[in-house]
Amino acid sequence: MNVTCDREKLLVACQAASSVVPARSAKPILLNFKIEAIAEKTTLLATDLEVGIRIDVPGIEVQQPGQAVLPAARLNAILRESSDEIIRLSADLKGTEIRGERSRFKLPGADPGEFPDVALFEETAYHEVPARLLRQLIHRTVFATDPESTRYALGGVLLEMDDTKIIAIGTDGRRLAKMEGPAQSVGGHKTGDQATIIPSKAMHLIDRVITDSDAEVRLAVSSSHALISSQRVTIYSRLVEGRFPKWRDVFPQRHNAARITVPVGPLNSAVRQAAIVTSQESRGVDFGFAEGSLTLKSQSAEHGQSQIELPIAYAGEPISIMLDPRYLIDFLKVLDAEKTFTLEVQDGESAVVCTTDDGYAYVIMPLARDAK
Repeated sequence: MNVTCDREKLLVACQAASSVVPARSAKPILLNFKIEAIAEKTTLLATDLEVGIRIDVPGIEVQQPGQAVLPAARLNAILRESSDEIIRLSADLKGTEIRGERSRFKLPGADPGEFPDVALFEETAYHEVPARLLRQLIHRTVFATDPESTRYALGGVLLEMDDTKIIAIGTDGRRLAKMEGPAQSVGGHKTGDQATIIPSKAMHLIDRVITDSDAEVRLAVSSSHALISSQRVTIYSRLVEGRFPKWRDVFPQRHNAARITVPVGPLNSAVRQAAIVTSQESRGVDFGFAEGSLTLKSQSAEHGQSQIELPIAYAGEPISIMLDPRYLIDFLKVLDAEKTFTLEVQDGESAVVCTTDDGYAYVIMPLARDAK
């Protein structure tokens, strides 16, 4: 293989793919990138066997087609530290030589045939999802997952797809985020009763490499894996095994709850202020709804007390509920600070439900008073 590369463009691709490369592995080949160069394009591959990525790298001229396996950390460091606009890669079975204007590196090689395959997108049944919507689905749900949970299903985002819609759900058992939007089925593609849970790691990767300029993204799922493809990138991910909570049951059916329109930015500021004196042991903030106002109170033995008042359009009976401020802040920071949302609260023991007018809903379970 012999190619001439735009260093910056190759670096961007390598940095994106690096999130797939494991920090350590019993299979040393996984600590590498694979480069496939043909006349029409050059593709960078990385995988940890659970998640894999193919990135078509622009700005590369192929003098001699071929393949090479390069240590991911070393290649990233060379590209990051170099000041050359153009670099040249020459690879054979002995290794790869990387040349700049006044630099030269020789990296050890490995057999490209030993590098695990990363699937191409060759599906005929899939969903077309607007790239902007897909990234919004991820932003608004993946933060609510719990990759460290022993309940593996909580470590990913559940996707449900029918003829015209996609729904994404993330939960850690204490809060739940749901986002939905339009998506078009092609070739009869649906998830049906299958639990399609994509791990959080893969969702973060999709968000990183998919851009709004990609327009439509193709998404296909099987019983064991998912494939996501744009014009430049294909991502493979195994699905998370396990039983996902019956998320529809989490949304309470009630008719006597107060529904309050709340401004995003001012509430975010108030919650952050109230949270200043909380601690791990005393992490709760008391939300007191009264005529025309919301009062936030918190206290901890080691940090003191806080009381923040926020004018709101509330005209019902006083309600007091204890919430973990982190969960509300996570919700508010993925919204436009200039907009409003609807907060539904019934009493101090029932879940709070937050909704927007663009298909987003978020449920927070209250804290017990003696566990604040």
